Amino acid sequence: MYEMKWLSVVGIGEDGLSGLGNIARSLVDQASILVGGRRHLAMLSNNDGREKVVWSSPIQQTVEEIIRRRPKSVCVLASGDPMCFGIGVTLTRFIDISEMTIIPAPSAFSLACARLGWSLTDVETFSLCGRPVELANSYFYLGAKLLILSADKHTPGIIADNLTKSGFCESKITILERMGSVDERIVTGIASQNGANFRDLADLNTIAVECIADVGVTGLSRLAGLPDNAYHHDGQLTKREVRAVTLAALAPKPGELLWDVGAGCGSISIEWMRSHSSCRAIAIEQSTSRLKYISDNAASLGTPYIDIIQGKAPNALQNLSTPNVIFIGGGVTSEGVLETCWQALPKNGRLVANVVTIEGEQKLFEWYQKVGGELSRIAIQRAEPIGKFMGWKAMAPVTQWSVIKS
Repeated sequence: MYEMKWLSVVGIGEDGLSGLGNIARSLVDQASILVGGRRHLAMLSNNDGREKVVWSSPIQQTVEEIIRRRPKSVCVLASGDPMCFGIGVTLTRFIDISEMTIIPAPSAFSLACARLGWSLTDVETFSLCGRPVELANSYFYLGAKLLILSADKHTPGIIADNLTKSGFCESKITILERMGSVDERIVTGIASQNGANFRDLADLNTIAVECIADVGVTGLSRLAGLPDNAYHHDGQLTKREVRAVTLAALAPKPGELLWDVGAGCGSISIEWMRSHSSCRAIAIEQSTSRLKYISDNAASLGTPYIDIIQGKAPNALQNLSTPNVIFIGGGVTSEGVLETCWQALPKNGRLVANVVTIEGEQKLFEWYQKVGGELSRIAIQRAEPIGKFMGWKAMAPVTQWSVIKS
């Protein structure tokens, strides 16, 4: 551990170095090495002869360069608040906070709220810089206020298209460019009419969205049990009621990793990931056509980071990251599947398996006798027309086994 804080991270607004406070300016002036994007380094005097490092791609290479220069005095120039989807978050993964000083400028989110009169605590905030734009789809709901860091000038138009496709055509979109500079500009428009207003935008922009739903549209819940018609599938779909019970048994917690074995169209994995932005899932499926369903459903429902593995269990389960939870929706009776899943599960890990066949029930009962857990029968009936009347049609009952590994 170094006594001296050799690394500083200074957030800079669009007003440049002149907008820095005394402490931030002194950190920039006293550093022997400066790191930043070309835009930030261009703010320095032409006569500044100190060593300068420009961010590379992938960014990890530059992080390693910074670490190699320890304990020389290094100052990283960042945009706005380095700890708000910024480089400060990345650096703290590799360098202890005791070795660095971080001085933030106002974040784009804070500046946007100040311009719009929004309360930051009431707003959904996320970044699409270096991230799939489909992430935004899980945030659309009636009355939502969103602040989004754009990847570039094309992001606002894509967001407008996605809002329109999701039934939020009249949503108000405000694009805030270069906030805090003399070139600051605010552009407004409606999602369904984005082409008229969202031309010639700056790459550096923040998007504010007020979600206004079309008649009859409210958006999708983040709780388990989305409507069956929210998914494209070929019939291999865990039905809504059973899905809700299954997710309750799986009990997702932030940061946990799920193995979805025999994923079908991906409904369990997707609703697992929708429960919290940090939940992760690996969907294992052997059918090529169903892999396409999984990827399409994940994109439309806002979980593009789902990890899709083609293959048949148990062979496809080799060398995967250790799961916190495993769901087996298909293949319970295949040789070695339960054995492999149980072996991969760490202590206190959870396993849930659903079956609809007698042979599957026999397999689950054998394991129930060996390691315990809970057995449940899920029987659902839906009302459907019978001629001029209504009657109850039973769905195939599902036997569910859930267990915590001791």
